[in-house]
Amino acid sequence: MNFYTRKWVKPEDLNPNGTLFGGTLLRWIDEEAVIYAIVQLGNPKVVTKFISEINFVSSAKQGDILELGIEAINFGTTSLTMRCEVRNKISKKTILSIEKLVFVNLDEDGNPAAHGRNSITYAYMGIEKTGRDD
Repeated sequence: MNFYTRKWVKPEDLNPNGTLFGGTLLRWIDEEAVIYAIVQLGNPKVVTKFISEINFVSSAKQGDILELGIEAINFGTTSLTMRCEVRNKISKKTILSIEKLVFVNLDEDGNPAAHGRNSITYAYMGIEKTGRDD
């Protein structure tokens, strides 16, 4: 699992129990996952199709720093399937895990379209990364 994004839990992110609101965390995950899918597939027209069971393992509170990890696990003809783990950066405790998030590549008309990818790439909007830190 590669951890890509860090989020700081702020007062506006809390529910009435004083812990991170689950909907806020899911919004962060969906946003990070679609960005990952767009980069991997080289197409800004990607949509969320499916999110499997969401396992809230522990809670986060104000001031916690969370890491969102996304990992590609399967490339379909028009889709990309990922898994996700969110953990507390300091304690390393898992906050949440999702075994399957599916995103679909779309054409200009909004229809599922083959993306031609079958493995992880570091394409940035069609430009292949050279391995240099440009």
